[in-house]
Amino acid sequence: MYFDGYGYRGTSFEQRYQCFSASFIDKPHVETGDRIIMPPSALDRLASLQIDYPMLFEFRNDAVERVSHCGVLEFVAEEGMIYMPYWMMENMLLQEGDLVHVKNVTLPKGTYVKLQPHTKDFLDISNPKAILETTLRNFSCLTTGDSIMVAYNNKKYYIDIVETRPSNAISIIETDCEVDFAPPLDYKEPEKPVAPTKGKEQVAEAIEPEAEPKFVAFTGTGRRLDGKSSNYQPQPISSAARPSDVKQSGGSSSSRYGHSQQSAGSSSVNGTRRSHGKLVFGQNAHRNPKESPKEASKESKQEQPGKEEPKFQAFSGKRYSLRG
Repeated sequence: MYFDGYGYRGTSFEQRYQCFSASFIDKPHVETGDRIIMPPSALDRLASLQIDYPMLFEFRNDAVERVSHCGVLEFVAEEGMIYMPYWMMENMLLQEGDLVHVKNVTLPKGTYVKLQPHTKDFLDISNPKAILETTLRNFSCLTTGDSIMVAYNNKKYYIDIVETRPSNAISIIETDCEVDFAPPLDYKEPEKPVAPTKGKEQVAEAIEPEAEPKFVAFTGTGRRLDGKSSNYQPQPISSAARPSDVKQSGGSSSSRYGHSQQSAGSSSVNGTRRSHGKLVFGQNAHRNPKESPKEASKESKQEQPGKEEPKFQAFSGKRYSLRG
């Protein structure tokens, strides 16, 4: 669209155009950079002016007072129209056919830029700096506050321009620029695990070591020779006792134990004494039978010391006849 007739006035290039996205002219490669397509009349005006190359422009949306910068790719658009990437129209809050103010500018070469991805998915790429370097080759300039689009592997990543040096708008054509990354907008720091708090009593128990059991002598239980349980249980001896006390107490306990064992053994022997060579079955096995006088006399004779039992002699019995 021309203003003030069909020509341009002044010593600088400054015009208004209707803006449309690059999809209107079937040029998808325009979406991968920040360059716009302008009409041929703009090239004629720029050629007659003493401007700095490469050609850089400032375009402004007066309705919302937003400003950005861009380069130029071709001069093949219809008169009064310009075509730009759709993500640039989103930054400028422009709709198809809105008016935009375009002006040529000179920008300093950039030395530093700080970027901030919208999502942390961009950091999951194997080499994000290499991808970003390849993408920025299609860009002419960067402006603080803009959001650029990086297309990779059939996916679009949006990145904010947080800071630029030496000015708010810089040229990145044929310059060495330091690139820094800020944490993504959706990044959350991992929470540190909280250690469980312990009370004073638990801390004291953890510090104090457990007392080990000390050895105490003569604390076992006695066993009888006949296999029966013993009713005697020795008293425990403290570990602080003197060695002499331990020996005395040990001797007395052993003598008491031996005396009780002998008494228990003698009583069991007397209670269960049976005649030699005789077996008792039935109910009379656990009680003392009434001994006959003959058996008592035999046992008394056998118990007398010094007398030996007669030895067995063969064929020494009496002779008997069947005839009578």
